[in-house]
Amino acid sequence: MAGIARIAFLASRSEIAAAALDHLAGRYGQVPPEEAEVIVSLGGDGFMLQTLHGTQHLETPVYGMNCGTIGFLMNEYHEDGLIERLEAAEEAIINPLMMRAIRPDGTPYEALAINEVSLLRAGPQAAKLRISVDGRVRLEELVCDGALVSTPAGSTAYNYSAHGPILPIGSDVLALTAVAAFRPRRWRGALLPKTATVRLDVLEPEKRPVMAEGDSRGAGVVTSVEVTSEPTIAHRILFDPGHGLEERLIREQFV
Repeated sequence: MAGIARIAFLASRSEIAAAALDHLAGRYGQVPPEEAEVIVSLGGDGFMLQTLHGTQHLETPVYGMNCGTIGFLMNEYHEDGLIERLEAAEEAIINPLMMRAIRPDGTPYEALAINEVSLLRAGPQAAKLRISVDGRVRLEELVCDGALVSTPAGSTAYNYSAHGPILPIGSDVLALTAVAAFRPRRWRGALLPKTATVRLDVLEPEKRPVMAEGDSRGAGVVTSVEVTSEPTIAHRILFDPGHGLEERLIREQFV
């Protein structure tokens, strides 16, 4: 990216991020996101996801600088040479997931998720889920603490903590991962095409309630969830050369 002159700085609520916003805006100027050539997100991965969701109506790329505790989607924080870093940055384009959930009273709930859509038990007993892919039942009953569908960009987050696979950014696949599967005990999940439609139906919903979330934004208790990739929305994320998302995903597997 060449000739960058208009930057919008957005910061999380932390004191460190707020101070960084003051310093950077004073040094490089500040414009509204709608007028910016680049949006710079100051915080951790959680705030980066919030920034991407909040600016998805724009085509503006987002460059994160880590002022938080987790920064897989972020670049290192340095005040000097920001324009040069932005001009040399590598771009990764990711598509979010669309979550369509149905609540017990029949009302629908929709949300976009950049990292993952997750279902978790909402009571003391294990959840029972039926899993269908593209309209075909693939698993009649999964007894577990939950299950999730992850994008490549989110595969090192909750998915990885649940022992799911790390996905290369250009792999065009989704990870379907069980959380503490009890039966089938050996089932560890599946890799599915990015174009797949995944449906998870809650069995015995009154006895074994399940809640659903998309990037930690909750739908509350649900009876079913359908997950698809949303190709009409493309998030543009910038990384310093040699530290792009694809490199980070590969490197994470050798830590």
